[in-house]
Amino acid sequence: MDEMTRLRELRAHAPAPDRSALAPGRQRLTNAIAGRRRGPRADWRLASLGAAVAVTVAALLGTQLLGASDPRPTGPATTAGGLDLSGPAETLGRAADFLEGVTPAPEPRDDQWIYIRTVTGTPALKAEKDKDNTGEVQYDPDSWIPYGNPAAEKDQSDDDRSAREIYRAAAALPEDPDALLAEVRELYPSGDDNPEGEEEQTFRGLGVLVESYPLAPDTLARIYRAMATVPGVEITDHLVKDAAGREAIAVTREEEGTRQRREILLSPYDYSYAGLRFVVTEDHEMKVPRDIVGLNRKLTAGDITLTVARTAAAVVDAEGTRP
Repeated sequence: MDEMTRLRELRAHAPAPDRSALAPGRQRLTNAIAGRRRGPRADWRLASLGAAVAVTVAALLGTQLLGASDPRPTGPATTAGGLDLSGPAETLGRAADFLEGVTPAPEPRDDQWIYIRTVTGTPALKAEKDKDNTGEVQYDPDSWIPYGNPAAEKDQSDDDRSAREIYRAAAALPEDPDALLAEVRELYPSGDDNPEGEEEQTFRGLGVLVESYPLAPDTLARIYRAMATVPGVEITDHLVKDAAGREAIAVTREEEGTRQRREILLSPYDYSYAGLRFVVTEDHEMKVPRDIVGLNRKLTAGDITLTVARTAAAVVDAEGTRP
């Protein structure tokens, strides 16, 4: 049975797929996009699985999730002024300064839920799309994750941490950037067969943390200050578009050996997580596992192979509740 069929069958019988059951298929598809095989620890392990599966499947098959982009709030970092895109220290330092002035919300109660809404865009490829890549796969963009999840916490797997564990582990990160980055690598180690370097591992782990919801503002500020010190991290000198069509700040780093760069997208209004993109940096052909047919593509520098946006995130009192 191929990954597409397995994902459809699993998703068809449950409103919120079990992350441990779908992780292998999800990981293989994410690996294909990134251009390499990875170990068992992956970027998506802390995200809602419903959104994660939709990202990888929809991006590879050229489909799009349904979901309207939310309007941006006004704030101090608008496109009219206040933004500094001259470099990681300047951009992320300004973001940290802003967040340190934000009054934190109370930590969620153990019985509350985390609501996430995600929209995925189709790959933007200059070369003609393969005729075989016409499958239609759609998933509900809304997902709910219990804040406290005793089963996940008992499992002690870094693939299945609860939102509560992530919130508290992030809040305990030290102020010193070097010490913080070392702890991030401990939180999100590389797989045994994963050839990624230390800086790539660090940026990947930071991206997973930034994507996590909720995080206290001062926690996110510390993460941004540390992120600015990672070798190879850059800021795109103009705002880019996320999968929902919104303007976003792109914090980027080349993925070693993949001829693509990872872009963590931030809101230019409040510096919150906006989404993720993978952008091709060199012409090449993307290859995927041999049992997934019809997905090899010739890629051109500037192509966007994956783009996903988070359009809503909130703490709610019950599963199924929207803010």
